Amino acid sequence: MQREEPRMKSARMEEEVRAALAAAEDDSASPAERAEMLMEIAMGLQQRPKSLDQIGAALDLYEQALKVCPTDERLLAARIAARKGTALLAVPEEGVDRLLAARAAFESAIPHFIDFGRPEELAEAEMNLGLAIQNLAGQSRARITDAIAAYQRALRTFDRERFPKEFAILQNNLATAFLSMPFTDSRARMREALAVQAFEEGLKIVNLIDHPAEYAMLQNNLGNALQYASSSHAIENNLRALEAYDEALKVRTRETMPLEYANTIANKANCLWNLPDDPAQPEGGNRANLIAAREYYRECREIFGRAGETEKARMVAEACEQIDRELLSAPPAKSPGLADNSPLHLN
Repeated sequence: MQREEPRMKSARMEEEVRAALAAAEDDSASPAERAEMLMEIAMGLQQRPKSLDQIGAALDLYEQALKVCPTDERLLAARIAARKGTALLAVPEEGVDRLLAARAAFESAIPHFIDFGRPEELAEAEMNLGLAIQNLAGQSRARITDAIAAYQRALRTFDRERFPKEFAILQNNLATAFLSMPFTDSRARMREALAVQAFEEGLKIVNLIDHPAEYAMLQNNLGNALQYASSSHAIENNLRALEAYDEALKVRTRETMPLEYANTIANKANCLWNLPDDPAQPEGGNRANLIAAREYYRECREIFGRAGETEKARMVAEACEQIDRELLSAPPAKSPGLADNSPLHLN
């Protein structure tokens, strides 16, 4: 069976969008019904997009839905705006325009969810608002504390008993927010401890069988938090990090999740690079772990290269070269836990 050409897919999608717009302009439907129809069609395009064109088409439909939505249908308008915000978050971008638009969309929806919506709708909007703010904070366009506050508001509804999946995601987001804060003040270690605690809280709720993707995400990120913690127990933290990465790799396999797999083995390689072969005798060096790390780097370089992740491929290639130099020069035993040898920190 032949694969459908990209141009044919694009033309078919454009035809579907035109048909959706025509159906939504049917005079037999009320403006509110047309707006809801457009929103649902956009959600269908957005749910499992095969290309960025589908996200773009969904955004166009959300815009059209907002235009036809009656002004007194405030809850419907809020739902459309919130869905538009999630579509904006799904579009990769160099600058911040889409992130700012997503933040504005969630902030416009939240007051109406408070007044008219379900608690879950409000919590989802708060969670996504936190994500938009956290990404903006990474570009110095927002305060990370505002993202943390949004996540904590979402946790009022998304508790561990009723919403385990959402609870775990929020714990992951909180932890990464804590870790993204500057580590130059006296509270840095406290924030690291809070991050590790958040990852562990999430892992109390999700498990390998029922929530594999969330389980793997939390284990991978817990490993990163442990590996890069500024602690006097670097060897113990790195050993715990290796266990976490191995748990993540029970889900993130090369066959089913190649990019996630590559991210995790890159993180595992970083950890091995800074871990002595015999933790009980760190003065003995880490030649065996260096060789194992190099093999992991080579494998993920191949995966990143095939996937077009050129920057990641370049970084792990540099790591391979540095390890080769260390192995050739047979350096003296080094202290464990050196963060300067870690080129990647991947989710």
